Amino acid sequence: MSSDAGSSRSASGSQSPSASASASGSRSPSPSDPQLAGLDGPDGLDGPDGLEPSSSKSFADLGIIPELCSSCLSLGFKRPTSIQVDGKTAAFSLPILQSLWEKPQAFFALVMAPTRELAYQISQQVTSLGSPLGVRTAVIVGGMDMMSQSIALSKRPHIIVATPGRLMDHLENTKGFSLKSLKYLVMDEADRLLDMDFGPIIDKILKVIPKERNTYLFSATMTTKVAKLQRASLNKPVRVEVSSKYSTVSTLLQHYLLLPLKHKDAHLLYLTNELSSASMIIFTRTVNDAQRLSIILRRLGFPAIPLHGQMSQSMRLASLNKFKSGGRSILVATDVASRGLDIPLVDLVINYDMPTNSKDYVHRVGRTARAGRSGKSITLVSQYDVEILQRIEAHIGKKMVSFDVDKEAVAVLYDTVARASREAALEMRDSGTGGAGGKRGRDKGRGGRGGEDDRDRDDDVVEAGVPRKKNKFIKKARK
Repeated sequence: MSSDAGSSRSASGSQSPSASASASGSRSPSPSDPQLAGLDGPDGLDGPDGLEPSSSKSFADLGIIPELCSSCLSLGFKRPTSIQVDGKTAAFSLPILQSLWEKPQAFFALVMAPTRELAYQISQQVTSLGSPLGVRTAVIVGGMDMMSQSIALSKRPHIIVATPGRLMDHLENTKGFSLKSLKYLVMDEADRLLDMDFGPIIDKILKVIPKERNTYLFSATMTTKVAKLQRASLNKPVRVEVSSKYSTVSTLLQHYLLLPLKHKDAHLLYLTNELSSASMIIFTRTVNDAQRLSIILRRLGFPAIPLHGQMSQSMRLASLNKFKSGGRSILVATDVASRGLDIPLVDLVINYDMPTNSKDYVHRVGRTARAGRSGKSITLVSQYDVEILQRIEAHIGKKMVSFDVDKEAVAVLYDTVARASREAALEMRDSGTGGAGGKRGRDKGRGGRGGEDDRDRDDDVVEAGVPRKKNKFIKKARK
């Protein structure tokens, strides 16, 4: 289940003793989701989607044990939202923790996520909710040292949060590690997991975990691949769906800016300067542009920081934390940051590149206007993107408003931007960073066996919708 604004949500589950996605339905539905924790609770809005809290139900009313109710309160969750009361929002953290309280064991639950950042976020929130129970978690993702992860697994954590590629590496190569006693399997952002071609790895994982288990699939959309996986991996599944309409929230002001392609950078600089008081995420389609634009903006005095899949994992987490904490007010990111991540108080989303499809647009702009707050999005539209804009407008059922700019002020920036762009190109070449980056820039210091990160498909070749087999040609063109 995605936490993006206005998206439809569906969850499927089997053999579960709790939660709405439950075959037996013997307990109350689960109200909580790690993706929602830590956000907007003090405002009385217990989720990022602007959902109104329930008027009467409490977490205790849903059958949650007192220890977990206290955890919810400590995180600022006063009461569940109406959707959480119905059990339709990411119903895995609290039911898993409650079951673990009743019968503790190592390797109790596995949560699979499509991106490393989402895996870390889920782990942090599960740890926070489970702190009264002494829950041990381990994060198993690419880009980090294999040996350190093996040591963490040897300590027999209760809950593992992982990306499929690195998890499979450990199942195949870490001595003594297995999931034969697993009780819960959660696939968060299942549609994204399958869109990113994790399918064959997930098939392998399903073969080495118990068939008798509780399984939850959470997806922003019920795609054909998710439906197929549901039929293949769940026993008598129950499907819960909230809102069949996939749209944006009413508090989001959506604009487009029509411009010539060759002057896109100048228009971006103009917007960044005019709206400099806002906290913003600038989305690009490629790693190269994310890195290049962050350098250009930084050289021109703007507090910008990049986030993309070819940065080392430690650098990715550092960028995200700096932006979340307010240390940087501009995040220039690929679609690594478009889904699932809880980034509070984003005032503005700028689509430097048009998203590859309408649903990606909804996920991107869902980073702002959360929890009932207002927000703004501006999509840069070149002469080649008009048809895509029209498709997005048809999809969301709204017409975007043209964003007016001072054309003379933009023209003044042409030379400045051209100079900064040349300097950025030199810096990227010297440091080996960006889409054409060399070995130095992509994942400095990563541990483990060479090439294991190829199995973690949260990279930006896939994020940008570019097939891997064409990547060599892309690199040659950039050179």
